[in-house]
Amino acid sequence: MQIRSPSLVELNAFLAVARAGSFRRAAQDLHVTQAAVSRAVLRLEQELGQDVLQRTSSGVVLTPAGTQLRKLVEKPVAALHAAASRMRKTPERLRLRLSVITSLGTLWLMPRLEAFRLLHPEVEIEFRQYHHDEDFTRDDVDVWIEVPRSAMHRWPRHIAAQYLIGREIVAVCTPELARNLNTPQLVLAQPLLYHSNFPDNWILWAQARGAAMPVHRKGTGFDLGMNLIEAARSGMGVAIVQQCLAEADLASGRLVMPVAGSASTGRGYFVCRRRAQDAHPAADLFAQWLAQRASMQPIG
Repeated sequence: MQIRSPSLVELNAFLAVARAGSFRRAAQDLHVTQAAVSRAVLRLEQELGQDVLQRTSSGVVLTPAGTQLRKLVEKPVAALHAAASRMRKTPERLRLRLSVITSLGTLWLMPRLEAFRLLHPEVEIEFRQYHHDEDFTRDDVDVWIEVPRSAMHRWPRHIAAQYLIGREIVAVCTPELARNLNTPQLVLAQPLLYHSNFPDNWILWAQARGAAMPVHRKGTGFDLGMNLIEAARSGMGVAIVQQCLAEADLASGRLVMPVAGSASTGRGYFVCRRRAQDAHPAADLFAQWLAQRASMQPIG
């Protein structure tokens, strides 16, 4: 029987580029050369008889055919990886040591972690203490989930960082407070709750809505995103938060967006690993699973 389907190597290369937005970052994620990724995608396009990726000056984007292909193959390829992982004999449990920024770990990762455990029961996860000013020199951590301090932040040369989630920020508050806040300017007149490390997030939101910041704004700053969410839940004011942190509250109706629309900070959360790290199957499984979960719909 003649096999006419693309190989897993080609599909994995295509999906990695689709997720990363560039051949270079995809090669880093797959731990192969950029040339190898390019050749695999070229073979895929030749097999299909059409382009699936469009190269631009700012990166790589999916063509309509590429978008359709990703929808068709992403879940089956992930299922094949999961099946192989389950069937592969392992002499001992795989240990993964994580350091995760506190609010994302509590509000976004924890509700999903049981799904990873069920999919990969052979992986034993150990959480390590999160360090606010991480320099990535610790030897007790295999994978970090960290946020850059600015949109122009540069990661250390020995660290490979892959964007995960969290660039989008939204304004949220209780349904009661939102009843009379139907314009951006009315929102900005309320007590404005913000993350003390990123006080300019409200300015970004106001600019995206075409609104002007009050000359003398009132509000409160918090050093943890989950405390900022809790303050919004208690009715202290309107909070500007990363949408991924508020997804459960928005889905339940506990919090609402008084004015629709988001703004981008250019930062977000990144999965960070040492470039020189030895082969680490548990870290590979977890990083792949994280990317898949981040691309899915929020938990309802």
